[in-house]
Amino acid sequence: MTTILERYQGLHPRSAALHVQAARCFPDGVTHDLRYFRPFPIYVDHAAGARKWDVDGNEIIDYVMGHGALLLGHAHPVLRKAVSAQIEKGTHYGGCHELEIEWAGWIKRLVPSAEVVRFTSSGTEATMMAVRLARAFTGRNKLLRFAHNFHGWNDSVTGLTDPEQTQPWSPGVPAGFLAQQIVVPQHGRDELARVLADDPDVAAVIIEPTGAHASAVPIDPDFLPFLRDETRRRGVVLIFDEVVTGFRVSPGGMQGYCGVLPDLTTLAKIVAGGLPGAAVTGRADILAGIAFRDEPDWDIRRRIPHPGTFNANPLSAAAGVATLSFVADGKPQEHADAMAKRLCQGVNQLLRQMGVKGCAYTVSSMFYMVFGAGCPPPIDGYAWDWQGKPGATVPETPEPVMAAFKQGMLNRGADFMRTGGMMSAVHHEHDVDETLSAIEATLSDMQRERLV
Repeated sequence: MTTILERYQGLHPRSAALHVQAARCFPDGVTHDLRYFRPFPIYVDHAAGARKWDVDGNEIIDYVMGHGALLLGHAHPVLRKAVSAQIEKGTHYGGCHELEIEWAGWIKRLVPSAEVVRFTSSGTEATMMAVRLARAFTGRNKLLRFAHNFHGWNDSVTGLTDPEQTQPWSPGVPAGFLAQQIVVPQHGRDELARVLADDPDVAAVIIEPTGAHASAVPIDPDFLPFLRDETRRRGVVLIFDEVVTGFRVSPGGMQGYCGVLPDLTTLAKIVAGGLPGAAVTGRADILAGIAFRDEPDWDIRRRIPHPGTFNANPLSAAAGVATLSFVADGKPQEHADAMAKRLCQGVNQLLRQMGVKGCAYTVSSMFYMVFGAGCPPPIDGYAWDWQGKPGATVPETPEPVMAAFKQGMLNRGADFMRTGGMMSAVHHEHDVDETLSAIEATLSDMQRERLV
């Protein structure tokens, strides 16, 4: 009988050939860490709605959704119209334009803490800017962040820590940069309070406000008010990294949902409608560190310079305005959330029926599955029961199991971000039900190969 891997290779010969070519161009043959996949990734030809088609003609229900950037799915008519109209007018003016003001206006309207906005081209640039602004504003140097929270790959937020350490390490990052970072456990109230009390050089605290790895390890909502109080009391800038959660958890992001307002917020992905684009928003007095001033005694050396060839690019602005205006009423988010719950309820039912250890859970429209390990019991079939367990972590699915699941699901016509994904406003019940059938078949294949 054909194995999962053999079927994967048989269904994707053109992707395999393209990967051989790509390996001559790119390290590891890919252009993003999450696209690295053995024996080769699939290559996409085109996409529409909730689906995409690879170069071998396979139709695939997509749960990668542009790494979370496509709340409205692929090639949404609203976006096509907006971007097509703008491309006729120009792709880059090298100057100011009206759309950038309208784009910023939507951010200020939707994000509760947004007083002013500055655009960048990526989430990594946005977190880099936010940290620099915080340091300039406070006159302090250090950044406190939480274990396993991801904030891009700039030097200020890069580095892994050993379980018993607070000092990160990373090849290629000078020790001086790493010495300015302090890492504490997510939900580590005592550690957080101790660091802020003992170290007067902490400029900022940055967090993914739904929890580490885009909520794969969900946050205890009670922790956010505690974090806000502690940072405010110590004069420390609080940064919410809403690159993933902005406009997804609610029209106002996680802060709009929970009511805890940071000093600065980083945005990307949905903010530009799936085109390259990002922003830092928040307190006007902190973002004033970028501003030119006319005062006679002002020293320009106190200003943070911020160039950027593609800042507020007209195409990204057009897509951003179209997307934010479309999702402002919250209905797309509500639909995506409901579809994520439907999927996770179905997965948990399948796991019980098939005797497979694991669980599926969702935070808003972001969903996750754990296979081959024990998992906390879901509430109502879809929410991870982390309430009252602030130290809890999600068991990791073994790499061979994870790889086989992804291969098996691609064989059956669905693409996940490893064993999780992002639901969109254009996924519907029939997509979810078709996906559940694919999951059942894939788990059967994995049981036959004794992987689960």
